[in-house]
Amino acid sequence: MAIDALDAPTAHRIFMQHRLIEQPAMMSVLADLAVESEAATALAFQVGAAFDMADPLSRLLTPIAKYWVCKRAPAMVYVAMECLGGTGYVETGPMPRLFRQSPLNAIWEGSGNVIALDALRAMAREPQALDSLREFLFSASGRYPSYDNHLKTLKISGLAEHNARNIVEQLAISAQAAVLDNADNPVAEAFCKLRLDRPSNLFGASTAVIDTRSIIERAMPTALM
Repeated sequence: MAIDALDAPTAHRIFMQHRLIEQPAMMSVLADLAVESEAATALAFQVGAAFDMADPLSRLLTPIAKYWVCKRAPAMVYVAMECLGGTGYVETGPMPRLFRQSPLNAIWEGSGNVIALDALRAMAREPQALDSLREFLFSASGRYPSYDNHLKTLKISGLAEHNARNIVEQLAISAQAAVLDNADNPVAEAFCKLRLDRPSNLFGASTAVIDTRSIIERAMPTALM
């Protein structure tokens, strides 16, 4: 979903004499959602570009992206509903349908185990794809220490099936950080802080310090006016 769908509701709802979008806690949530949305979008475009160039990277990046975006979608839609309040829950708007249908992606595109194991199988059987993945991930090194440290601990060979989900999750986060950095994107640093430095399982709950205002203004240009 487009994060700018939360523009008007959060910009006009008032809590404790202030607009929701001006509350620090809400700004943390919205900025985190905006980072997630942009990272997922950038990764999808990277997959498309790999296909267009007949890059072996597409063989691995496709299941990696499918797995992670499908897993993150329900949580993201749920938090977006929470930001909208009661209007996000009632059937007069699109959010209930989006929430009901968001788990379908992980079924329609293949269950999490199937997609994760497909990625591991490709890594074991297609060395060109694995080399392309390594080149892609390491091309973004040298800018953010947290990303470089993450790469040092990242396993991309000799993988065990019982760890398939965790491996693909780590590769997906790495790929998102890499594609944002390659685009010289100002969201890249915030992504590394939120997902690598001080990660949290909940949107808006990381203790990382990021420029929430600039990220919200990037995603929702008129919201803070």
